[in-house]
Amino acid sequence: MAQIVLQSKGISKYFKDPVTVKVLKDIDFSINQGEFVAVTGKSGCGKSTLLYILSTMDTDYEGELWIDGALMGGKSEGELARIRNEKIGFVFQFHYLLNEFTVLKNVMLPGLKLQKYPEAEVEHRAMERLKTLGMGDLALKKANQLSGGEKQRVAIARALINEPIIIMGDEPTGNLDKKNSDLVFDIFKQLSEEFKQTLLIVTHDQSFASNMNRIIEMEDGRIINA
Repeated sequence: MAQIVLQSKGISKYFKDPVTVKVLKDIDFSINQGEFVAVTGKSGCGKSTLLYILSTMDTDYEGELWIDGALMGGKSEGELARIRNEKIGFVFQFHYLLNEFTVLKNVMLPGLKLQKYPEAEVEHRAMERLKTLGMGDLALKKANQLSGGEKQRVAIARALINEPIIIMGDEPTGNLDKKNSDLVFDIFKQLSEEFKQTLLIVTHDQSFASNMNRIIEMEDGRIINA
């Protein structure tokens, strides 16, 4: 039996400004370890709203969210922050690297925050992630010296530093040209196939999504195809 990494049971979400609108409607699905999954749909269909809930950053919803076999409802903000740091790696459209730090230090930051390993071990792990992504020779450069594609690869290395059970991406190729988009896709595919890394990627790029293992298609706050 494949291990279920993430499961949504009847998740609904309301916006209440100024009138109440149901923006997510009874979302049910699960993701198994090693799956490479896209969430697609037109702008405004609820993709990013759903991702914020699945990543535990939005706790104002109805239904149940399970991550790594644990129910997320009822947990304190501190508990959720630790789960986010330990279990989830994030890759956004904008890389959010700190320009004043080196590439290596940027990758280390979530590991230092988790305080699971000594700093020397975190540095070693960060260097290994950078080498895996072909970025080892840029480790001591400042983040602002990198190209857009290089920055996104550093962001992926940072997302991997705490060995998360799932990587969540919000339009991770939205700012990249086709060459760099293809490169990011190849990295994600390698992570899924070689390292059994689970990935859930929100994207409007149909060509990017079409090569993934599975597509969850949304329309008007509902899943119409999973």
